[in-house]
Amino acid sequence: MEQRTLPLDAESKVAERPHDHKDELRLWLRLFACKQVIEGAVRRRLRENFDVTLPRFDLMSQLYRAPKAMPLGELSQRMMVSNGNVTGLVERLTAQGLIDRRPSPKDRRVQIVRLTAEGRRFFRAMARANADWIAEVFADLTPTEIDALMRLLAKTKASTRRAIAKGAAR
Repeated sequence: MEQRTLPLDAESKVAERPHDHKDELRLWLRLFACKQVIEGAVRRRLRENFDVTLPRFDLMSQLYRAPKAMPLGELSQRMMVSNGNVTGLVERLTAQGLIDRRPSPKDRRVQIVRLTAEGRRFFRAMARANADWIAEVFADLTPTEIDALMRLLAKTKASTRRAIAKGAAR
């Protein structure tokens, strides 16, 4: 009988040989695997239900939360991506009538963008669906477990920032 070898993700490989890895590495791989699974499901659902990519959803989310029109440079900073990436996303969303783009009245070289009324309606529908999907993802956790996980992740984030600051100081 032939034995099949299934491809394993990094987290599974660590589980096979835990003595080779520190608990912190196993924790990192578990966090990363959870992020990948959740993000993959969100990407698929946005594509299937709204024909939208996650970067377009993220861009629209930034504009939805902004109190007024925003320069492209600020938008790229908030999204932590290059101006070129934002420009391409904006062009596609503008062509769909979801974003309005025009030169700044103060500096014609600067482009400012905002959601159109249709863009705001479309984003609200996506945001509601996304919130429902995320609720499904965490449905098996009790409110107490969610609270504990939030506290632990906040502590993890602070620990990460301290480690980065220490490393930068060297």
